[in-house]
Amino acid sequence: MSVNVPTPAEIAALPTSEFAFPGPLRDQLVAAILTEAKTSTTGLVVDYEHEGEALPKVGERAVVVDSGERPVAVIETTEVRVVPLSAVDLEHVIDEGEGDRSIASWRANHESFWHSKEMREALNDPEFTVDDATLTVLQRFRLVADLQ
Repeated sequence: MSVNVPTPAEIAALPTSEFAFPGPLRDQLVAAILTEAKTSTTGLVVDYEHEGEALPKVGERAVVVDSGERPVAVIETTEVRVVPLSAVDLEHVIDEGEGDRSIASWRANHESFWHSKEMREALNDPEFTVDDATLTVLQRFRLVADLQ
């Protein structure tokens, strides 16, 4: 991690990166980012499309916010891959820093999130489900600055 903390103006100019929805899961993920246990994350292409957001690009930086929407870290994307859900690899799973040690465990936990009421509401699709062909966005990042 760099010791050069971005200025308030630089931080304000960066896009926001939200991990999960506000609450215990986001708090857990943010804590893992701050300890550098979490260096990867998985999104769904359909979510980016629904939000009208571009996929992350290598070299882009973003401000990670906590459940109170407070800036807590700056991360920089180091790798982006778009793969079907069935192609997510164990290295990515472990680097997510959520404690999963098998792809099956990781997938069950992520499907629980993706099939949650909150996610279905966010996508405006009460019956949304994923399958092996669902396109995922596998993003690797590094912690640039701890803002706490």
